[in-house]
Amino acid sequence: MEGSMDMTLEIPEGVVQALRLPRKGTKEELKKLLAVTLYEKGILGIGKARELAGASKLEFYALLKKEGVPLNYSEEDAEKDIITAKALAV
Repeated sequence: MEGSMDMTLEIPEGVVQALRLPRKGTKEELKKLLAVTLYEKGILGIGKARELAGASKLEFYALLKKEGVPLNYSEEDAEKDIITAKALAV
């Protein structure tokens, strides 16, 4: 199991007060939004983004859909998957 490193992000109090999120669960919601954004920008892959969000595959896919973020799945990825699937179907 991987260890974890604490990272603190300082957010000015005025910004925290302006957040349109309930106080309870704000940290978890911000982690989900950060995970979605980092995935969308290609900074994190889907596995690590899911880990940051604390979500299962299905939960994270639903979150991406809710936020209007498409899966980063290129034509090249599809071709590789087809080749792998054919190789496994011996």
